[in-house]
Amino acid sequence: MGNARNMVFWVVLFLMVLALFNLFSSPQGATNSEARSYSEFVEAVELGNVTDVVIDGESVRYVEAGRTYSTIMPQDAEITQLLIESDVPVEARSQETSVFQSFLLSLLPFLLLIGVWIYFMNRMQGGGKGGAMGFGKSRAKLLTEKHGRVTFDDVAGIDEAKEELEEIVEFLRNPQKFSRLGGKIPKGALLVGPPGTGKTLLARAIAGEAGVPFFTISGSDFVEMFVGVGASRVRDMFEQAKKNAPCIVFIDEIDAVGRSRGVGIGGGNDEREQTLNQLLVEMDGFEANEGVIIVAATNRRDVLDPALLRPGRFDRQVTVPNPDIKGREKILGVHARKIPLGPDVDLRIIARGSPGFSGADLANLVNEAALMAARVGRRFVTMVDFESAKDKVMMGAERRSMVMTTEQKEMTAYHEAGHAIVGISLPKCDPVYKATIIPRGGALGMVMSLPEMDRLNMFKDECHQRLAMTMAGKAAEIIKYGEDQVSNGPAGDIQQASQLARAMILRWGMSDKVGNIDYSEAHEGYSGNTAGLSVSAHTKELIEDEVRGFIKQGYDRAYQIITEKNEEFERLAQGLLEYETLTGDEIKRVMAGEPLHSGDDADDTPPSGGTPSVTAIPKTKPKKPRTSDDGGMEPEPST
Repeated sequence: MGNARNMVFWVVLFLMVLALFNLFSSPQGATNSEARSYSEFVEAVELGNVTDVVIDGESVRYVEAGRTYSTIMPQDAEITQLLIESDVPVEARSQETSVFQSFLLSLLPFLLLIGVWIYFMNRMQGGGKGGAMGFGKSRAKLLTEKHGRVTFDDVAGIDEAKEELEEIVEFLRNPQKFSRLGGKIPKGALLVGPPGTGKTLLARAIAGEAGVPFFTISGSDFVEMFVGVGASRVRDMFEQAKKNAPCIVFIDEIDAVGRSRGVGIGGGNDEREQTLNQLLVEMDGFEANEGVIIVAATNRRDVLDPALLRPGRFDRQVTVPNPDIKGREKILGVHARKIPLGPDVDLRIIARGSPGFSGADLANLVNEAALMAARVGRRFVTMVDFESAKDKVMMGAERRSMVMTTEQKEMTAYHEAGHAIVGISLPKCDPVYKATIIPRGGALGMVMSLPEMDRLNMFKDECHQRLAMTMAGKAAEIIKYGEDQVSNGPAGDIQQASQLARAMILRWGMSDKVGNIDYSEAHEGYSGNTAGLSVSAHTKELIEDEVRGFIKQGYDRAYQIITEKNEEFERLAQGLLEYETLTGDEIKRVMAGEPLHSGDDADDTPPSGGTPSVTAIPKTKPKKPRTSDDGGMEPEPST
């Protein structure tokens, strides 16, 4: 529509310029005549040299000695009688067009100004959407995926969420199937889940499957500094949706506009709350929005207004979690369609080795593996590329160019050997998958553990053993170098141990002295809905004593294990100095004093497949896996 308006404007402007050119152009034949003064014309007539005269208003063209001349006749001149007396043929032309030309001459400047004004106003409005004069219009885009169309076949690993949304698509395609039993189409579906789990991809799949108009908009597009703009955009968006019903409207990151009202200092943002109020009215007000389904996505359900979540607005709240092992295998299969895989690639092993990975993480893993294979000139992607990509995603790129002194390298080896010895000795710790003293990311070395399956629960004895493995790095440094020579390397270990111990005491009720009370909000200084909640000084002291006791208990246990297995500890540290990277089976052979075969130090294949688990304890369920040691020694102390 905007392009058509611009084209019409330029056509009208061209015609106006052409008319002005014709208006001011010389009469026919004037361009071939030579201009002379009026006195010269009169003198030529009196001498009898003029043979033909054409009078056109004030313009006079005459022929003298075979040549054509032109002149302008004064307003009060009486030339006709002179020409007749001199027997000169005279032709007089009508002046009917002069009035029209005068009218155009006076009107065209105004038309030109009006045209320029219309043009600039159209540019300011941006076609009625995003310009300075169109800020009250909805910015929702009608999605027509002619290229890159996404369907439910491209969504894997979240079968339960997909089934609920497939039902909405089926409702749009065949509403009679449900309405004959009295069922009503859901008005809204809220997709809730961590970042990268595929919420937006699910919405695009709905658009690809439904075959109905699909409008997409971000929650932040409603928020503006001008009063009433957000509410105006909400109204305009629903007006567009009603015209195209049945249709789907997808609002990404709805928490930008749907936060709880009246929360925060000063009562919140009035403009945002007006926008939310308008959204609530449009979704379930007096006017029914039949055939308009709202699909929204957020990873912060806890901040949304309760009125937005009630049935009748968002009838369904679809949880989109991180995928399990079967889901990860399916997601890897979807992303691996576009790359040539080697015969040794087993996607199930890769899926087992990536617990806690989201769909976006797995897509990044496949892409990194393809880039690594291309970097070395392979024609297809092998299992070695996937393992290298997994290590890069989990731990960061290798920093082999980093200069380390012999003393720093040796201390890192003993630090990591301590983690590995304790992790192998304690049965509830995840099996050690790999130990390395090659710097990666911000760490000088690390030990990674591999969970045998997706972990959903944490047990008390398991947490205590993890504390021991976490504090084993510092215990190893003290055993080898003494109390005065301990480095700042265990800083990350201490941080992880503190987080785990506080989670056990404050949130999980694993301390007999503190009891089964959730002190986390009060202890961390966040009151939330329990404004004014606090704990006594005695309770705070008790909590800190328990945290200190749990960590000391883990440290003492690690110190005892390393002391009892000092020979294996020394062998493993020397093996790390020699080979730099050891896998799980190689660690056990080095500890037993068995020689490694040539080339084993370059073997990166993990035992039974997998990647490291986390030592830092999550708040509810385990998140994306991380290394069990955040780096042993750090290049610089953090402040």
